Amino acid sequence: MIPRYTRPEMASIWEPQTRFKIWFEIEAHAADALAELGVIPKEAARTIWAKGKDATFDVARIDEIERETKHDVIAFLTHLAEIVGPEARFVHQGMTSSDVLDTCLNVQLKRAADLLIADLDRVLAALKMRAFEHKMTPTIGRSHGIHAEPVTFGLKLAYAHAEFARARARLVAARDEISTCAISGSVGTFAQIDPRVEEHVAKAMGLRPEPVSTQVIPRDRHAMYFATLGVIAASVERLAVEVRHLQRTEVLEAEEFFSEGQKGSSSMPHKRNPVLSENLSGLARMVRAYVTPALENVVLWHERDISHSSAERMMAPDATVTLDFALVRLAGLIEKLLVYPQNMQKNLDRLGGLVHSQRVLIALTQKGASREDAYKFVQRNAMPVWRGEGDFQTLLKNDPDVKKYLTDAEIEEKFDLGYHLKHVDTIFQRVFGEA
Repeated sequence: MIPRYTRPEMASIWEPQTRFKIWFEIEAHAADALAELGVIPKEAARTIWAKGKDATFDVARIDEIERETKHDVIAFLTHLAEIVGPEARFVHQGMTSSDVLDTCLNVQLKRAADLLIADLDRVLAALKMRAFEHKMTPTIGRSHGIHAEPVTFGLKLAYAHAEFARARARLVAARDEISTCAISGSVGTFAQIDPRVEEHVAKAMGLRPEPVSTQVIPRDRHAMYFATLGVIAASVERLAVEVRHLQRTEVLEAEEFFSEGQKGSSSMPHKRNPVLSENLSGLARMVRAYVTPALENVVLWHERDISHSSAERMMAPDATVTLDFALVRLAGLIEKLLVYPQNMQKNLDRLGGLVHSQRVLIALTQKGASREDAYKFVQRNAMPVWRGEGDFQTLLKNDPDVKKYLTDAEIEEKFDLGYHLKHVDTIFQRVFGEA
């Protein structure tokens, strides 16, 4: 996490004070359950809450203790005892460090997912708004980067909307999968603590009990969570790359908003660069980079080791903070994207009608030409146009083999742009539930 790419709402989830607050709540809720079961005095549980719920934990003091103990949870518990007093001896009874650490991490990941889902909602709203704005704005579709057949700019945005709707559904599922709690003791057997304590803490923290844990919550849950973030990041970059390509000088069908006073280059005053989209590509790479360690964290020794711990301390805040920033930046990019329909039409016309070649091919086959002959007739008239030599429709009308099957009027009819857009409403209905 660096300030340049960090929003305060997400950063606050990962601040030490927030973490220690969650640790305290886990311990205090466990004390409540232990008190109800008669394991510790009820007055002790009340004192723990009374003295700790509004406490500001001294991060420097906890760090000082940890330098001696070499154990972060013990350092926190020692500091908590300084706040709570003698009743602190009833804190953490029957629990192991991972009960606190893993449950806290899942609380944080769930909260992070809530923010990311809200970010996705903003991206989806922006894409829908601009998709309907340009639903019937014709532009060239490209395959392999080469002109193919006409589409609309609204369809390009509808594709992205459908993709991010799937991303949202995956993230909701990942949030649900990560929302578990483990208060099961040293190796997950509940030998030193009643399972009802876990049930109580889980409910209080907005989680559900982990069905079976070792000393840790199984890391396949976390792997799926971070894999989901990685897929979302890939979708972010796919859309960002589309914008980057469309902003190229030779294309210029769309362009990032360029504010007054903005500078594109330190040396060339004329430059207007797609810096936001390029930034999104870089940020997406960082989020995806955390997928591999998340997968490797699944493989732990026996009931636990801590090989996962150091990786998670970095990847959990970094991946969520970075994706949060990227999604908000993407939403703003789409909301303010400059779109140039006149350049789209200019590019559509650039190949002299070649984008209609498939319609001519099909028409020839329907009139009796073999597919092999039809392809040959169309291609031999297309290639000169590709080289800038002539007009496709005119060449077809002058080709005797083509004229054996198609009249001039039939050829002209195959160059109707509207033909390619006749099912746009159907696609919009599928994506948005409305056309």
